[in-house]
Amino acid sequence: MGETKRRFEPVSDTIATPKGHSTPARREFVDPKNSDRRGILGLIETVLRRFKILSHLALIFPVYGLGCIVIGAAVAPALALYELLSGFAAGQSIFLKYFILGSSAVASYLVYGFSLLFLTPLVNILLRTSLRPWRGPYYSLEAVRWYVHNGATYIVRFTFLEFVTPTPFNILFYRMMGMTIGRGTTINTTWISDPSLIHLGDKVTIGGSVTLIGHYGQGGYLVLAPTRIGNGVTIGLKATIMGDVTIGDGAKILPNSVVMPKSVVPAGEVWGGVPARRLEA
Repeated sequence: MGETKRRFEPVSDTIATPKGHSTPARREFVDPKNSDRRGILGLIETVLRRFKILSHLALIFPVYGLGCIVIGAAVAPALALYELLSGFAAGQSIFLKYFILGSSAVASYLVYGFSLLFLTPLVNILLRTSLRPWRGPYYSLEAVRWYVHNGATYIVRFTFLEFVTPTPFNILFYRMMGMTIGRGTTINTTWISDPSLIHLGDKVTIGGSVTLIGHYGQGGYLVLAPTRIGNGVTIGLKATIMGDVTIGDGAKILPNSVVMPKSVVPAGEVWGGVPARRLEA
């Protein structure tokens, strides 16, 4: 007897109708090969999805190039200052010479850092990479925008931001990157992604090493969703607040807690744990 070849068809979920019949449930395809967009943007997105590895590599290098331009522009005035100040070291004693050179290097680093605080938000505005709520495949043009927006944020975060946190300068930087921050709010962390999707009310306290993000991954999709924190909220040390979270006025999130996506914390409540739940006072 010859071997019978079996044809495998995709399995569809079914839902029961009131009359007892079965109707295929709608199942979303998380790895599309074509774009729903039209024109040149649709063509670019289709290429991005069909040739994932090559497209990823092709996009990484321009992002690195952008980083070189931004960092280079911030380094330029720092080098100019160093060259100017180091000129005073010539002909000095060894101790005074290296004191001048060391002080010049540190002053130049500060010039670099503060230049970067203003140049990076400017690039974010020029490239229009501020985020908006969205849900879709990782290989999409919106995901590229998300990648660039966070890449620009991380350049500042990992090279300078720790030195001005918490001060009015880190508040200013996040505001320029699109974050909504109320009066009297303190942010004692640099572990922030998607700043343009984060909204903080008045007199909010963000504790040390808190993670604030405006996205999450689910079912093969990237989801960009705002994180909204009301007035007078306290977020404890090393807590994590994920995307699509709303925290009401006066609520408290205990240290090391994780507030999961789609959570709504009512005003005045205390939440803690992993995942975070309401705790009795």
